[in-house]
Amino acid sequence: MCNELKLNLGCGQNPLIGYVNVDKFGTPDVRCDLEVFPWIWDDNSVDEVVLHHVLEHLGETRDTYLGILKELYRVCKANATIQITVPHPRHDDFLNDPTHVRAVTPDSLSLFSKTNNRQWAELNAANSPLGLYLNVDFDLIHTNYLLDEPWLSQYQAGEIDEADIWQIGRQFNNVFKQIEMTLKVIKDGV
Repeated sequence: MCNELKLNLGCGQNPLIGYVNVDKFGTPDVRCDLEVFPWIWDDNSVDEVVLHHVLEHLGETRDTYLGILKELYRVCKANATIQITVPHPRHDDFLNDPTHVRAVTPDSLSLFSKTNNRQWAELNAANSPLGLYLNVDFDLIHTNYLLDEPWLSQYQAGEIDEADIWQIGRQFNNVFKQIEMTLKVIKDGV
C-alpha cells in the first residue's frame, strides 16, 4: 500500500486521481484557503504538490506570497516535488485576467534556493537571498516553456530555431503561452 500524500492545490474543476484535491471554492476533497496560515497538513508530510494555474492567483501581498512558499516548504518532505504551471507573464492569458496577482517565473523561484543565494553572495550579486532569509530551500529541477501559435507551428516546421524563439520572446508578447516548472524540496536531516 502506498502512503504518499500528494496535494493538488487550487484544483478548481480539475481534480486529480490519487491526490488530495484542495480548493477554497466548489466541492474539493478539502476546502482550504491557501492564503491563511498555517495550513492543515503536518510538517514534512507531503510527497508531491501540483499547482496547475494556481500560484499566479495567490499572494497579492509580498507577505502572503512568501507565507505560501514557507508553508509549501514546511509541509513537504525532503525531496518532495512541486509541479507548477503558470501563464507566461507576457502572454494575454496572464495579462487579461484580473485575478492574476503575481507573475511567477523560473528566475523568481530561483531566489528560494540556498545554493543560488550563497553563490550570489560570493559574486556580490543583488539578487534577494529569499531562501536564506526565509529558511526555505527549493531547487528548480525542470523548466519548460510552451509556445503559442504561430510560433509553435513555425518552430515545428523548422522555419525558426530555438535561438530565434528566445530572441522573438524577448521582443514580443504572446510567444510563450505558459511555463511548467518543477521544484525539489531540499531539507537536511529530515
